[in-house]
Amino acid sequence: MPQRRMRILHVVGSMDPGGVEIWLINVLKYIDRDLLEFHFCTFGREPGLFADEVERLGGRILPCPRGINPWSFVRRFRKILRDGKYDAVHSHVTLFSGAVLRWAHAEGISMRIAHSHTSQDDKSDGPARHFYRRVMKSWINRYATCGLGASTPAAAALFGGNWEEDERFRILHYGIDLRPFEMPILRDKVREELGIPLSVPVVGHVGRFIAAKNHVFLVEIAKEIQRRHPETHFLFVGDGPLKRKIEAQARKLDFSDKIHFVGTRTDVPRLMLGGMDVFVFPSLWEGLPVTLIEAQAAGLRCIVSKTVADEADILPEQIRLSLSTRCEVWAEKTIAALNRGRIESESAVKAVAQTDFCAQRSTSFLSELYEKAVRKYEHAIS
Repeated sequence: MPQRRMRILHVVGSMDPGGVEIWLINVLKYIDRDLLEFHFCTFGREPGLFADEVERLGGRILPCPRGINPWSFVRRFRKILRDGKYDAVHSHVTLFSGAVLRWAHAEGISMRIAHSHTSQDDKSDGPARHFYRRVMKSWINRYATCGLGASTPAAAALFGGNWEEDERFRILHYGIDLRPFEMPILRDKVREELGIPLSVPVVGHVGRFIAAKNHVFLVEIAKEIQRRHPETHFLFVGDGPLKRKIEAQARKLDFSDKIHFVGTRTDVPRLMLGGMDVFVFPSLWEGLPVTLIEAQAAGLRCIVSKTVADEADILPEQIRLSLSTRCEVWAEKTIAALNRGRIESESAVKAVAQTDFCAQRSTSFLSELYEKAVRKYEHAIS
């Protein structure tokens, strides 16, 4: 008897490019579509830039913006759960996963996954937020049949310090699609498109302009590099609420002509291969950054804050620095990395392919997880 196709609902804020969303797109590329069907419920105002890509890859986008009326939102979301007849709900909305899984339980969905993608809640720590955290974590603990963490710190942040003692919880590292890193790139063409001189060294960064990414410190590092090596340019990929503030900071420091803000892009591997020579990542906190895995696959030497989980270190050439270290030292290490040159791209891709950070392994793990859970449930009710 042929195996029936399982239907999975992924719950996200939006499908705009970001670490979680890139990983989900990579999984969607590699799943067996005869066995798995992915739907994506988006809570944001817009479904996101990847919405068309989801549909092209055989998925389905189900917008459910939260809006200003919470009761209307709950009714609409629970209708999606009922109408979809899902085998599993896989929630990626951090603490709010508690409510999502509670509603999924009420609708009789047997597999309910809370997925933690960050090591810290970036909201204020007032009484209301403290109460919200406590309630949502208690609901996750009660209603989750499975919990996944992008890294050890991410798992501990959502599931508690003793998460390893609960057999429901485990680590699932992001897998990236390595094919774009194996394609030939015309470096001169990429730089011409970006308005970057062909022969200059370029320091790159990819990340949303939010507090966690620490762009203020990044610009200070860039200014110190530029003071010592005036020919250096900087390529910042991403968008977000703090972008205008960072652009203003660059203008105030009088070297904004050397920083290229290119916004949100869906061709990050191409930009890394053709437009960057070194990658700097001074985040205040992270779950496990996909862009750091991509940078290593592109053969970039990386200068990374010690706050980022060292699980993300694949190539031995990575440099770890404390955020308390002066920007002058960050600049020195970056310049030294520029002088050493890039890592040979073929060997970099091979190194990543041998880990669980490649999309095929990540997808295989997730597919087996869904299949075992649904089989277990069907056996229990038969």
